Amino acid sequence: MQLSYLLHVLGIVVWVGGMFFAYMALRPVAASVLEPPQRLTLWAGVFDKFFPWVWASVVLILATGLHMLMVFGGLAAPHYAMTMLVLGVVMMLIFGHVFFAPYKKLKRAVVAQDWKAGGAALGQIRQLIGINLTIGLVTITVVFVGRALG
Repeated sequence: MQLSYLLHVLGIVVWVGGMFFAYMALRPVAASVLEPPQRLTLWAGVFDKFFPWVWASVVLILATGLHMLMVFGGLAAPHYAMTMLVLGVVMMLIFGHVFFAPYKKLKRAVVAQDWKAGGAALGQIRQLIGINLTIGLVTITVVFVGRALG
């Protein structure tokens, strides 16, 4: 059980921490110092490196989360654990959409040097990552408050 918990938390740290860094630190600096061709090329490269880690995190978080739910008794698990599952699945679905839709558009736009289309795709990614980051932070809060309240 401890190994599942450790791997679960590590997956969350990689995913939510990566989104926090990208959204709160990298995005504002890139927007203020880079022109669209460099900025969009940078983001395509950053996502190329980060998204495989997100996929690994998603698999790890889902597998360890389901394992721990089964140990807690499945549907008899605490409400906060079920809330975490629902919010986590929503985050995974949003990430899947980001990966298969706007991220693919961004990559195609950068290759084609279509900076307008790339900017639109990056804008959509930014919004969805902002939503996912918020859900991730809310989920962490729900779990800690739920555990504290018992």
